[in-house]
Amino acid sequence: MAETEHTDTVNIYCKNSGTFMQYPMGTTLLEIYRDQNIKLKYPVMAARVNYKAESLNFRIYKPKNIEFIDATSPSGIRVYLRSISMVMAYALSRIKPEATLRIEHPISRGYYCCIDQRGKKVDSELIDRLRDKMRETIAADLPIVQEEQQTPTVIEMFRRAGQLDKVTLLETIGMAYSRYFRIDDYIDYYSGVLVPSTGYLDLFDLESYEDGILLRVPDRHDPSRLAPYEEQSKMFDIFNEFIRWNKLLGLNNVGDFNIICRDSSVYNIIKVSEALHEKKISQIADMILQRGKRFVLISGPSSSGKTTFSKRLGIQLMVAGIKPIVLSMDNYFVNRVDTPRDENGDWDFESIHALDLELLNANIVRLLQGDEIELPFFNFEKGERYYKGEKIRMNPDNVLVMEGIHALNPELTHAIPQDAIFKVYVSALTTISLDNHNWVSTTDTRLLRRIVRDYKFRGYSARDTISRWPSVRRGEEKWIFPYQENADVMFNSALLFELAVLRKHAEPILEDVPQYCDEYTEAHRLLKFLKYFTPIHDSEIPPTSLLREFLGGSSFRY
Repeated sequence: MAETEHTDTVNIYCKNSGTFMQYPMGTTLLEIYRDQNIKLKYPVMAARVNYKAESLNFRIYKPKNIEFIDATSPSGIRVYLRSISMVMAYALSRIKPEATLRIEHPISRGYYCCIDQRGKKVDSELIDRLRDKMRETIAADLPIVQEEQQTPTVIEMFRRAGQLDKVTLLETIGMAYSRYFRIDDYIDYYSGVLVPSTGYLDLFDLESYEDGILLRVPDRHDPSRLAPYEEQSKMFDIFNEFIRWNKLLGLNNVGDFNIICRDSSVYNIIKVSEALHEKKISQIADMILQRGKRFVLISGPSSSGKTTFSKRLGIQLMVAGIKPIVLSMDNYFVNRVDTPRDENGDWDFESIHALDLELLNANIVRLLQGDEIELPFFNFEKGERYYKGEKIRMNPDNVLVMEGIHALNPELTHAIPQDAIFKVYVSALTTISLDNHNWVSTTDTRLLRRIVRDYKFRGYSARDTISRWPSVRRGEEKWIFPYQENADVMFNSALLFELAVLRKHAEPILEDVPQYCDEYTEAHRLLKFLKYFTPIHDSEIPPTSLLREFLGGSSFRY
């Protein structure tokens, strides 16, 4: 479109309607949304402006591309989650001003929260009062105001409010100006934008969960309903274990960690974190030995570190007097012509039925019985199975080890005696938060790992990796996450220090993502997220570290 002659108007392209339009400078996104009468499937949460997520109160002063989003988009659901978190914190400040709310981590399709301190049971009366106050706040449709001032001023505001977690975070990230949010006279800090007012947040619930509260939130696929509750007691125990370790080290939030990064004591944290990993892997090896298991299955989502975990577990099994025999699940793919197809008609290599389940079960049953088998192999270029005469047999001191996304799915091993199987779930369950109200997404940790690894070892750009990530996530939700609680043991592959290390590696890769593409939304968000971490060098990370799988410099061969 030709540039307008009027200096007091600005050209806008709306992706939702596919049209160009003109509006007076200073028009808000919400005014444009209402004027254009755009109909999303679910209530609007925010907009992407030149591929960056912005609040609906954002004012337009220059030509922009805009796209309005609801809670089905990753950016939209994050806006909802931040906003309902602020409403929860605001409501608690009104009914119990002296209390401290901590929103810790995702669990059971919601978010685990504690009040004042862990181990102190939140009584049901307080949960009911808090829920009622949140509903009252939402019904009142109170404005959520975004403000920005010089950082020292904002720090002092949070100091007077007694929110010292925000003080520590802002003091350690070194920004000249800081944005914060306000409902009435209550202020809070969030890492991204929020909805314009509390009335946008009509779906939530609070339930008693362990000694705290489960904040239940909308389903990401259907935001008109709450995400269905899912029992995740094993995962909760793993989160608890690592949070207790963090507290022993004096680390509650990223601000605490940033202070340690300013001197050499951070390298003691690296040593302790790596030692904790080694101790856990050793304990898992001992469990396998003590239970007399002959077949170890290892599963976990993308970039969880399954491969390095498997190799380190193999070493610990040998220390315990057990010799592992590693079977590759990839060698049991069906021939390409027999591979199932997905809803788009493409080969669905992530389906469990892309594997020859009958052959896999028959081979493992024979091995467990002491018979010899000939190993299959798979030619990925031709899409065909082949054999090359390689045979194996299990001795009494052998254990079979197989790693793959379907490892915990009962259908994979339907013919194998279940008392012979030991199942391990590996994932990067990040246990440190930015502050009391801003948790660190476990998905972001894995995505950053994958971005760095794909660039270094597979020749993919960050844009390539980000574009594939939604498909990876759909596969995980279908084939991995539903079976994670089937594990005999869970291993948390996250390392307390890793985001501070990943920052130096990931930033230049993310900065290469063009600003004119959909992938820039995630790249921009991740770059902002990494700024919260004081960078540290990876020179002290040992060559056997799980993180070396992504950074390079590992002593293992992949």
